[in-house]
Amino acid sequence: MGEVVMTYKVNPHTEVEDVDPEAIASTVLGLADDVYDVQAVEIKPLAFGLKFVQVHVKMNDGPGLPDAFEAKMAEIHGVGEIEVLSMGLI
Repeated sequence: MGEVVMTYKVNPHTEVEDVDPEAIASTVLGLADDVYDVQAVEIKPLAFGLKFVQVHVKMNDGPGLPDAFEAKMAEIHGVGEIEVLSMGLI
């Protein structure tokens, strides 16, 4: 079984006021464990002063692991839409 490297775009929730991308980024970094190797978290401009969080994570190529990581990120306060930007086997 190989490993998968995924890049996510984590958008702030549009109906939550005062969403802090820095807080989202630090919480995502805290999701790293034996299964998920969060390699990089970047805050990037979106539009009109809004920002999104780009997450690079490496995990084993197992069934349901990407979905489980997305579910963990979705539980973070202020997280809205999560989009997969890229996925590749290594």
